[in-house]
Amino acid sequence: MDGKTDKRFVPAYLNLTREAIQEKIERAGEILKSCTLCPRNCRVDRTAGEVGFCGTGHQPYVASWNPHFGEEAPLVGHSGSGTIFFSHCNLGCLFCQNWTISHAGAGGLISCKALANIMLVLQQGHDCHNINCVTPTHQVYQILKALEIAIEGGLRVPLVYNCGGYEALETLQLLEGVIDIYMPDFKFADPEVAEQYAKAGDYPAVARAALKEMHRQVGDLVLDSQGIAQRGLLVRHLVLPEGLAGTREIVAFLAEEISPDTYTNIMDQYTPCYLAGEHPPLDRRPTREEHRRALKAAREAGLSRLDGVVHRYR
Repeated sequence: MDGKTDKRFVPAYLNLTREAIQEKIERAGEILKSCTLCPRNCRVDRTAGEVGFCGTGHQPYVASWNPHFGEEAPLVGHSGSGTIFFSHCNLGCLFCQNWTISHAGAGGLISCKALANIMLVLQQGHDCHNINCVTPTHQVYQILKALEIAIEGGLRVPLVYNCGGYEALETLQLLEGVIDIYMPDFKFADPEVAEQYAKAGDYPAVARAALKEMHRQVGDLVLDSQGIAQRGLLVRHLVLPEGLAGTREIVAFLAEEISPDTYTNIMDQYTPCYLAGEHPPLDRRPTREEHRRALKAAREAGLSRLDGVVHRYR
């Protein structure tokens, strides 16, 4: 292990036997035949070329990959987060800043072997601190197949599951022992808002259950001696205009039902994108005061690890 992480650290997936990984791949492949990988429960046969809400079949569908320096500090470190942007999404957020990828499907099909090679290049060629799978929910099968190949090639950095928070418990349970760092969004507290802006009225309830399962698996975020994330939960919450995201409810949930030590990024970078301009008040950025109130709510709820303040947990 290089100097980026403690020498004693071993990614979760390296503790799995080859048989255990293959069993997970087989289970994920079976799910694809009547797909319930996410809460949409489309039940299409993706192995036969059918596609559901996410528009993705059984091959990896990748938009881009690169060392990313715009993520949270514990992921970026000094060499960047090895980010792989998967095409399409299981959410329908009408304000998505990456809508060309999530809605329009920019990118292309590759093989699982090629995906494994991307992981290895990010680790070995770019010295990235982790492999950061962005919008992975609908491509869990493909990621598992690629991971098996990448392990044989020497992969040994943390695996990050960077998702929208709209996750099926069965899929998360399948990933237990594979994922080192869960990085979900918690987007909406109100079902009506979630339905209107993401076509997912059950989002708040689904996200609450998903975050509890993620935390059960990996616990609070653990950093190495250099402040680099090794294992745990990191939650993102995007502040929306006029409190549409329900920040106060969400931070209270995180502090009371997950952990007051949940590493949380209260994000201020919302910008009207895609169809947001047609849906006031999403047609404007949040004000500084709206973001300040969101941060205050997080502190008052008892969250002690807000992004930008590094704490080291041993």
